[in-house]
Amino acid sequence: MAKVLVVSGGSRGIGFATAQRFAREGYRIINLSRRPCELPGVINITADFSAADWSEALAAVLNDVFPHEGGRAEVALVHSAAVMTKGGVGGVESAQFRQCFEVNVVAAAELVKRLLPYMAQGSSVVYVGSTLGEKAVSNTAAYVVSKHALIGLMRSSCQDLAGKGIHTACVCPGFTETEMLLEHIGSDEQVMASIVSGITQQRLLRPEEIADVIYFCSNNAAVNGAVLHANLGQIER
Repeated sequence: MAKVLVVSGGSRGIGFATAQRFAREGYRIINLSRRPCELPGVINITADFSAADWSEALAAVLNDVFPHEGGRAEVALVHSAAVMTKGGVGGVESAQFRQCFEVNVVAAAELVKRLLPYMAQGSSVVYVGSTLGEKAVSNTAAYVVSKHALIGLMRSSCQDLAGKGIHTACVCPGFTETEMLLEHIGSDEQVMASIVSGITQQRLLRPEEIADVIYFCSNNAAVNGAVLHANLGQIER
């Protein structure tokens, strides 16, 4: 049976590293993001997850991607796309909350709904969460709340997919060297030093390390309904 990775946000960061990892294992890759994934052979679908109609483009190509095996394949669905905004509960704009939920949570649920008819037994859904899915820091309220909600979506997925032979997990990275993180903290060396000082291994994660964890979860049905923290060990203060 054909193996297909459907990844959101596969043009950069953890999503791109995930596409690379699965491609090495012979998966056909479908990427949904605003920018194309530059790996050879990838099917790119332009998608702005903050827009209401983004999923129509996905629906239009699914029947072409799954023409065999009764229209099904062993699908690894990985929702990596995310947006991080600044602002605490006393000042965050409603639009920021809506944007975070549309991209980080609603898009993930829509992807599952759209892909389920094509997912054979042995398929998986891996949500890319965050350490902030089970804790919080200041001035990042919308992102923190959305990542808490994503863990709830994963746990609901586990229950709702019971008996279908599809397993699910939420991988929660710690501070990872991605464009999103660097854009969020800016070029302040003191902020970066403070972040690294709170990690037991004294460094940021590499996107490839998270991709390895995602691949492991996708290919191990024993990891079902589970939250896996991949953060190099954080120093509690």
